[in-house]
Amino acid sequence: MTLFAFGLLLAVSLFGFLLNRQAALSIRAGGQALHSLPQFHGGFSALLIFVPAFVVLILWLTLQGNVINAMILSGLPADAMTGLESGQRQLVMAEIAQLSRGLTFGTPEDWKIAASERLITLRATSSWLMLAVLAAITAAMLVFARKRVASEFRARQGVEGIINGLMIACSVVAILTTAGIVLSLVFESARFFSMVPLSEFLFGTNWEPQIPMRADQVAGAGAFGWLPVILGTMVITTIAMLVAVPIGLFSAIYLNEFASAGVRKVAKPLLEILAGVPTVVYGFFAVLTVAPALRESASAWGIVMSPNTALAAGGVMAIMLIPFISSFADDALSAVPQSLRDGSLALGATRSETVLKVLFPAAIPGIVGGILLAMSRAIGETMIVVMAAGLIATMTINPLDSVTTVTVQIVTLLIGDTSFDNPKTLAAFALGLMLFIVTLVINVFALRIVRKYREVYD
Repeated sequence: MTLFAFGLLLAVSLFGFLLNRQAALSIRAGGQALHSLPQFHGGFSALLIFVPAFVVLILWLTLQGNVINAMILSGLPADAMTGLESGQRQLVMAEIAQLSRGLTFGTPEDWKIAASERLITLRATSSWLMLAVLAAITAAMLVFARKRVASEFRARQGVEGIINGLMIACSVVAILTTAGIVLSLVFESARFFSMVPLSEFLFGTNWEPQIPMRADQVAGAGAFGWLPVILGTMVITTIAMLVAVPIGLFSAIYLNEFASAGVRKVAKPLLEILAGVPTVVYGFFAVLTVAPALRESASAWGIVMSPNTALAAGGVMAIMLIPFISSFADDALSAVPQSLRDGSLALGATRSETVLKVLFPAAIPGIVGGILLAMSRAIGETMIVVMAAGLIATMTINPLDSVTTVTVQIVTLLIGDTSFDNPKTLAAFALGLMLFIVTLVINVFALRIVRKYREVYD
């Protein structure tokens, strides 16, 4: 039914476009001058039909599940949910949903069967009501848009106004999303710091968040010093950037300035294929190829090396980051005006001198942007670290040891029994907040560099 609703919306929008466009053409054929071109009249009708109906459709699909579940819960017997916790209530609703799909396990109670039948009825009613509301909105907008067709109607301004409103709405959504993320991190982190001292979290050197979450569990007292976690993140990121930045920049310089057209045509797409490889594949490559090769090499030299190491994770992560840096650097070098190249060569500089002393400084803003993107990707990477570096938080900068990262610990803390009223689970939000602050500092530093060189070459 949802697919049919979207298809109906697109069909009516297309019909409105054609109807108003034909009406505008008829007015022009009658000898009257149009203020806007016929396609703007059609576009105004299509946008006026599509935008409000699409917003209503998305809101309907987003809210109908919660509304129907609330109606099902209100219709259950009074003693059915007595004494049940939130997780148990969700299990009951999940069982009712499965019964509505025809999936029966064991012999369900009669009230669950009745609730599943009511769920089927409510879903069908909601779908038909959604179609009715969608048809009413599209029909009303179609009639309204058709009446607006006239020689003096400023259809182009109407289209531009709707598009401008869409862009403003998207900007507001982005801003509100960012604010929501920050506020959720701050709020949950404040709850965490009310249970764990801030000084212990910031300056503690031991990360052992395994604490009892139920009365029948056996676990340690828990330690929440984040220094080993952020240190492991920095070690792996540093290794990845030390490998990826030179290779990415040199490959970009070669492909942009020295390679022939044939080599560039083949090499650049092959290099960018690396950006499309899933990170889990890189993790397999690290575990099955890179890590064993590093261990054998270390054993040959008599060096003790852990099975899971920061070196293996950072090295494979560098391979993943090379196309990001190379592509951004290549685009930045291509954007440098040809006059700078010609002027440098005319003054007697060699190709290498032109690249190092003219093109590279002028392209610094784009290059820094690529490096910043690669660094953010490295800091936020999880799968490669889990498979190649491990889960142990170790206070070390030795790349041959096993380490962990902030993102890996966040995933680990939020898997399984996630009751958001204890330090173990809330520690994930504290780690997320600190990671947000670290990346913000990196962004500010990079923007200062970009602004400095942009002012020089503007």
